[in-house]
Amino acid sequence: MSAVELIIYPTIAMKSIPYFIFACFCFTGCIQTESNTPQTAATGPDLFALITEPNVSYDSTLATKLRADEYGMAQYVMAFLKAGPNRSQDSLTAANLQKAHLANITRMADEGKLVLAGPFMDDGEVRGIYIFKVKTVEEARALTATDPAIQAGRLVMELHPWYGSAVLPLIVPLHHRVAKTKI
Repeated sequence: MSAVELIIYPTIAMKSIPYFIFACFCFTGCIQTESNTPQTAATGPDLFALITEPNVSYDSTLATKLRADEYGMAQYVMAFLKAGPNRSQDSLTAANLQKAHLANITRMADEGKLVLAGPFMDDGEVRGIYIFKVKTVEEARALTATDPAIQAGRLVMELHPWYGSAVLPLIVPLHHRVAKTKI
């Protein structure tokens, strides 16, 4: 290892430590044990206790319904929404495009085609993501073509086949249970 490598690699490792610590906190938050909060008829069972119950075994019915493979995974298409070439609309036009964009997201989610969507919170080139529950990139491309922000050139899509947890389609119905205000 050269002197330059000895200087660069530890520096990169040191810069990665905060990200590693953050990832550890996120992971430990996902493996909580059963809550001591009492269950009532009004609130139902403690969802986190049900999800993190250590004695729950493989559920073949759920796996079949979600079309999970033997690893509990499924095929998706991930879309990176990027800033498009036409972002110079006046504020009223931009607001109307955003409203139509959100309505399109809601429609695709209600149809079961879009299982996850959201913006990035920085102001970078990549503005957000979609995860489509479709088999091909071509199907996802047809769905993205219905987005008014894409049609106006305000956004462009970069599509990639992706392999992820088969439970992602459960996010939309769960989201409806926690969203006090609809978009």
